[in-house]
Amino acid sequence: MKHPRRLLAAVAALALAGTAGAVVVTRSGDAPAGSTASALQAPGPSHELSDAEKKSRQHEVDLLLGKRATAVLKGDLHGFLAAVDPKQPKLVARQKLLFGNLRKFGFSTLKYFTADDWAAPKLAEKYGPSTYSTRVMMRYQIAGVDPKPVQTDLGYTFVRRDNLWVLVEDGAIDETLSRDGHRQPWDFQEVALVRRGKVVVVVAQRELALGTTIARVSQDAVAAVRRHWPRGWDGAVLVVAMPEPQVMATLWTSGSGRGWTIAAKAVTLYEGEQLGKPSGPAVGSRIVINPALRKDLDEDLLVHEMTHVATVPIGPLVPLWLAEGLAEYVRCRSVEDDPEWTVDPYRKTVKTKYLPGMKTLPDRAAFDANGERAYGQSWWTVEYLADRVGIKKIAALYADVAVHGTTEAAYSAILKRHTGKTPAELTAAVKRFRG
Repeated sequence: MKHPRRLLAAVAALALAGTAGAVVVTRSGDAPAGSTASALQAPGPSHELSDAEKKSRQHEVDLLLGKRATAVLKGDLHGFLAAVDPKQPKLVARQKLLFGNLRKFGFSTLKYFTADDWAAPKLAEKYGPSTYSTRVMMRYQIAGVDPKPVQTDLGYTFVRRDNLWVLVEDGAIDETLSRDGHRQPWDFQEVALVRRGKVVVVVAQRELALGTTIARVSQDAVAAVRRHWPRGWDGAVLVVAMPEPQVMATLWTSGSGRGWTIAAKAVTLYEGEQLGKPSGPAVGSRIVINPALRKDLDEDLLVHEMTHVATVPIGPLVPLWLAEGLAEYVRCRSVEDDPEWTVDPYRKTVKTKYLPGMKTLPDRAAFDANGERAYGQSWWTVEYLADRVGIKKIAALYADVAVHGTTEAAYSAILKRHTGKTPAELTAAVKRFRG
């Protein structure tokens, strides 16, 4: 390969298996020491309100939230700000910016509703006994991107004034929410959206030109995936390239002791996520670009991540070597679509450095121990299968094991049925394969 950064794609994809979709709802008791959440208490029985009173309070706030969702869909700024504390100009300004950002995404559906309440003594001391801090679910669907609604959570605090609920805090209990993933691109500065085909890129408004460049590269990456992946994919994807590292995730290194830089990650969104389901059916993915590298992206890096976007909805049971090996296979094939580019140096490194010590198909531990080696071995395994059985049969293997590979025995039987080899036999054959 001519470009020295080509191998970054192998490192970047660790996110899918390591952090993508792994959004965990945390109570304040689980918060890191020294965080804002350490001042909060996990929700418990209230001695001040009866169950009926709490239910009534929740119902009233849900009605208020419903009006705010309707205001976004209808473009009604006044209605969106109606419940925001007018005594706090900074809060009003943030909420006004939020409204403008939300309007740019073109939601086909949007709903806010309370999920659970939180005892926050310091907020109650500040605002009085009617203070109600709650985790709010935002369930939304971006038209042309999301096949089904997805959701994220917010931390809001309301108080009762003149028989009306007023929003007084929009981030005071953020530390109690999902450790990764709940901060969305619309939560910070003004955004710009660039659309090319079914690709939507979100960047800071001041970086509109960057968004146009990333959209072009992303559309080319989608075309490359569709050339080399035989199962249907409509190419719809949201690419997030914001300056803030808090957007969608906070981890931009991976691996044990290596400190690898992750250039981008495919963050999988699951149906019913953050409502007590650690994982449900995958709805879709977002590709999130490392803020530090957002101005220097290669197409093949996005090809790797977009392969994950195209394949993750098929099912969750795919072994890591197959998921990452396939993404590397599509990436390398896309590189060699250009006659001026080659992956020969990568191929040589894999054959001479990574294959001799290969004892098993790479698993999670192998990726953690040495990511570059594990990605290389996984890629070469898929290259071997493509040479022996063809990419269409690899796609059939992927679809079968993604749904039915519930146990090690089931996985082994599926692999044998599609490739004619057990995992051990496949490992041995891959080591002998010279390409």
